[in-house]
Parts: sequence; structure tokens; C-alpha cells
Amino acid sequence: MAATDRGRPLIPRVDVLGVGISAIDMDTALDEIERWITAREQHYVCVTGVHGVMESQHDPELRRIHNASGLTTPDGMPMVWAGHRAGATAMRRVYGPDLMLALCDRAAARGWTSFFYGGREGVPEALAARLTARFPGLRVVGTYAPPFRPLSVGEDAALVERIEAAAPDLIWIGLSTPKQERWMAAHVGRVQAPVLLGVGAAFDIHAGTLAQAPRWMQRHGLEWAYRLVREPRRLWRRYAWMIPRFTVAILRRPPRLMAGGSAETTGPAGTRAG
Repeated sequence: MAATDRGRPLIPRVDVLGVGISAIDMDTALDEIERWITAREQHYVCVTGVHGVMESQHDPELRRIHNASGLTTPDGMPMVWAGHRAGATAMRRVYGPDLMLALCDRAAARGWTSFFYGGREGVPEALAARLTARFPGLRVVGTYAPPFRPLSVGEDAALVERIEAAAPDLIWIGLSTPKQERWMAAHVGRVQAPVLLGVGAAFDIHAGTLAQAPRWMQRHGLEWAYRLVREPRRLWRRYAWMIPRFTVAILRRPPRLMAGGSAETTGPAGTRAG
């Protein structure tokens, strides 16, 4: 029998180098998030591909954050392939920009409210304008573009107060990994919104400031190559070490379905961290 939480089946996860990736598809993700909003449960969603998994290999706290999430979605095709290899054959890609569109569509229909936090100056406002035009009825109750530095204690307290006054159902975070994951882990429970979602580049993509890889490249796991061609100076170091190391590591430690339907906090060699 599947493990349960308060009488409901737990969503299984696949251990990918110690990070528990939720074995889901888009409909499952949307239905689970809707359940949180209806029940007023507080959770955060990590949207994770190879980058997040590899960062977690030398950052136990980031790995713990991924594994304590309500969902850690398979953002890239390598996560989906890892899930299929582990036996989660129904697992499908839940890509951050696609999740944003699908959830905004549902939010417009349900009357849920959104707050957009992240991006450069002007980006969250442009994002809100484009999404409300695309989804009539979408309710945006606030936007904030943070400075390119950590917020002071006072600034963070003021931000929390601002978010609480807006009372959103969904808080969208558009920071880079691992900044957005750390922000969600630090603020879940401090803000009363039931859902925090770290969607990174989805802010720039849907605000119209960043081009998206063609679908055929996405389907074949080549989105990294498209991004590298467009931003070689910023990304070449990341991809030069990340992809070869991920490939070697996944061959040495094959993905597996995790017992109990939830992730364990494990180290890169499979030993329990902490």
C-alpha cells in the first residue's frame, strides 16, 4: 500500500543523487497545489533540473531544502529520464515557465491572487502586465524587484509586511538557484500564503526579456546548449563542469524510487546528511 499523509497517498519521489524529485506530471502538480490552497496548507515548490541537483552535491542545506519541499518538480528532461530509469514511467517534465502559465490559467478561473517577487527592476511589473493580458481575471496583488544584494533585516521585515498586507495565495519567486530556494525555505510560515514557487528564468521569459529554447530542443534535453550559445560568457563555466560530472555521477549512483513517497536528506554518496 502506498504511504499516506493524513489519509491521502503521498506523491512518490525519485532519488537523483540525493535530491528527491517528485514523480509527477503537470496535472498532478496543479491538483496538488490547488489542494494546498483549498486546505490553506503552507508549502513551497522547487523547480529543479541538473543545476539544482549538482549544486546540492556540495551544499547539504540546499539539498535539505529541496527534500523538504511540497514538490520538487522535474524541470529538465534529464530528471524525467532519471525517473523513468527508476521505474516512474508516468513522470513528465514540469518546466517552470510552463507551470507558471498553467497555474496562472487556473488561478484566473479560481480567483486566486498572485504576488511576483524577483527579477530586475521593471521585470515583475512587465510580467504581471503580460500575464493579466493573457489570462483575463488573473488577480495580481503585488510586485517587487529586490536589489542585487541580500536584503537587510529591516528590508526583509518590510517586504514580509508588504506581502502580508497583499494576502496572496501564490507567491512567485524569480531569483537564481540557490537564492530562490533559500528564500522560500526562510519565508514559508513567515508569510501566510499557502504556496511559494521558485520559477527562476520564467520571470524573464514571460516578461519578454529572455528568449525560450525551441520546443524540439527542450524535448531532447538540449535547452542548456541554447542558453550557452546565447550567454556563453556567463554560462560556459557552469556547463563545462556540471554536465560531465552529472553524467558520471548518475552512472555511478543510479536513480531510485524513494521509500515512503518522500525524500530523505542524503549526502552525495547516499549517506544520510547531518
